[in-house]
Amino acid sequence: MGDTSDFDRFYTDLKETEKKDSVLTSKQQIDRLLRPGSTYLNLNPFEVLQIPPDSDVDFAKKKYKKLSLLIHPDKNADDRERADRAFDVVKKAIKMIEDPDELARCRETYTEARARLAIIMSEKRRKQKKDGLGDKIPEDEPAAYNKALWVVVTKVFADREKKRKMLEERANEEKRRAAEELVAAAEKRRKEEEFAKNYEESRDERRGTWRQFMAKKARKEGEGKSLRGTAFRPPKLKLETSGK
Repeated sequence: MGDTSDFDRFYTDLKETEKKDSVLTSKQQIDRLLRPGSTYLNLNPFEVLQIPPDSDVDFAKKKYKKLSLLIHPDKNADDRERADRAFDVVKKAIKMIEDPDELARCRETYTEARARLAIIMSEKRRKQKKDGLGDKIPEDEPAAYNKALWVVVTKVFADREKKRKMLEERANEEKRRAAEELVAAAEKRRKEEEFAKNYEESRDERRGTWRQFMAKKARKEGEGKSLRGTAFRPPKLKLETSGK
């Protein structure tokens, strides 16, 4: 979000917007839900509905009804595309809160964020004491603590979403690889079955060819034996006699 001053302005504007919630116009709420950084900010359903993390489901539903009526696409015909997107964000938020497992995970995110912040504050306090600046830090004040917690909560939601996507991609990759292996195995079986079928179908042809070969071989051997059984008689030489 840029340097510290940029973040301070962003956070201040955000919280001022929340304070004016009761008088926000449809456009302002749509702007809030689609503001820069909303991809990660809207992972937090309590942030979307602007309610405390310990709110019960009934309270969340009332807030959802009020907000959804304000940003409903039918009531924002001149900005329907953005209203559709904002409305989807709000619907997703209330579904998460209505799901007991999702609600528990969201509240666990706050628990983890508080634990992380406690470590950050402890380290900051230790360093400050080491530098001789005392042990009081800005986050000891409620306003500064809430600001720091908001930052850490947003980060934890983002970290968990990144991890979820990574695991999902890994699972999809494993499914893809398993599917490819199944296709390869099926192709191998098909080729083996085709070979076996062709082998069986050509059995008679191979037998006939073999019989022809053996018969031909037998004929050649028979002819050889006939030649060997005939005695070779060289022609008689007639000696010439002299006239003496």
